[in-house]
Amino acid sequence: MKAKLILGAGLVLSAVSLMAQPVLAGKADDTLTWSTTREVDVAIPYYNNTREIVILGRHAWDNLLYRDPKTAEYKPLLATSYKWVDNVTLEFELRKDVKFHDGTTFDADDVVATFNHVSNPDNGVLTKRNVSWMKGATKLSQYKVQVNLNSPFPAALEYLSGPDAIFPAEIWATARKDAKGKMDYGTIAPIGTGPYKITEMIPGESVTMEINKDYMSGSPKGKPSIGKIIFRTVGDAEAQMAELLTGSMDWIWDIPKDKAESLKEMGAVTVVNAPTMRISYIAMDRADRAKGTPFKHKKVRLAVAHAIDRAAIARELVGGSSQVIHSACFPTQFGCTQDVPKYAYDPKLAKKLLTEAGYPDGFEIDIHAYRQREFTEAVIGYLKKIGIKANLKFLQYKALRGKVWEGKAPFHQMTWGSFSVNDVSAITSHFFKHGRDDYCRDDEIKKQLEIGDTNTDPKIRKAAYKKALIGVQENVCWLPMFTYTKNYGYSKDLDFTPTSDEIPRFFTAKWK
Repeated sequence: MKAKLILGAGLVLSAVSLMAQPVLAGKADDTLTWSTTREVDVAIPYYNNTREIVILGRHAWDNLLYRDPKTAEYKPLLATSYKWVDNVTLEFELRKDVKFHDGTTFDADDVVATFNHVSNPDNGVLTKRNVSWMKGATKLSQYKVQVNLNSPFPAALEYLSGPDAIFPAEIWATARKDAKGKMDYGTIAPIGTGPYKITEMIPGESVTMEINKDYMSGSPKGKPSIGKIIFRTVGDAEAQMAELLTGSMDWIWDIPKDKAESLKEMGAVTVVNAPTMRISYIAMDRADRAKGTPFKHKKVRLAVAHAIDRAAIARELVGGSSQVIHSACFPTQFGCTQDVPKYAYDPKLAKKLLTEAGYPDGFEIDIHAYRQREFTEAVIGYLKKIGIKANLKFLQYKALRGKVWEGKAPFHQMTWGSFSVNDVSAITSHFFKHGRDDYCRDDEIKKQLEIGDTNTDPKIRKAAYKKALIGVQENVCWLPMFTYTKNYGYSKDLDFTPTSDEIPRFFTAKWK
């Protein structure tokens, strides 16, 4: 057996077992079983913010709107139509044929109760950014509601199509109290209107969903096909791959690059590499927050930009569908343009710029990172060729985030996934509006982002975001690096299509 096919003793044995004995595939009992290494203890989306709950939530709950993953168009889901009344008010007409999993009828009361509950900071929603833009909701009639914003926020449509799901109006009062007598909203029943209903949950082990046979017709999510979906926690990645090979697992992801290549070579399962919304970037201290670093000189920042072969890193280390990006956003996000200044790999030019900046012999600097050490080590190798000695300070994410916020990381390589929000406001506006992560601090960039963030006219938004993104790159505040990818492995019996927002839509999957 070739070395690249050896995934570990357990997996090799599993592959042998697969060939030696019959196994019960998911198609045979109409059950799709998928897994990650993380545990699920609470199945309520507003009170658990893991990726697993994001996925489960999109299956068990519906939203007022649905973002089509192919076209990025916002389509009515629980709503039949919507309109902006003004820049802080949205109005929705609601469907009249929807029932919750417990048989109760959906109407405006459920929308109002949900949004008034989650927008109240006293109720402890975990990911505050998902609801902090919202003042609440008002009932206009049984099937008509008004959603009120705290301030102009056109990206509200993205949140209303994603994390802000609708619950039954009376459900919040059923929460149990914790030891301190405070309401624990993570204890409410997982009842939604979605294409699947949660029928069993074993905290830390599994969550079972069964098809909602009464799911509304005409939903942009479509009619679900697979009868049962089971999420299981399998703490070891190699054990997941072994189960995939033996047929007791139907779908896994986050497979390491080398293991994915080996699985693909075996040919027993489908292996796909797909892009994700996560990007890598290098930030340089244009604002001189750390006081006196070389990065206050534009030519130094330009030298770094020309010194690194980003295409080679994307191709050789990240692999698959990774691509170089030139703008401080993910290409599909609303308002993202790649029509900005671009910096080609040119080490001779980089060395010349460094000399012109007053550093003919280069300099020594710390570079901070937290993810994929080998990517940053490659960056260090390229910088060394032009005379910059970069010392790697590899930290846990929270520790590095703290240093960044304190202005003590003038040169760092980090990543951002935008919380799967397909809008520039979820990334560029986060980093360049003079907040804790902003090492650029440019007033004109901030001004243009504020225009884009607060105007409901798409043309005005796109124009403002383009000016801001050009400004970021003209100032070389960031060096956008590349997009991340994710390796999926799944049964050959499964018809499944990955999407860049990293939300597997099993409700659109089917057995071949």
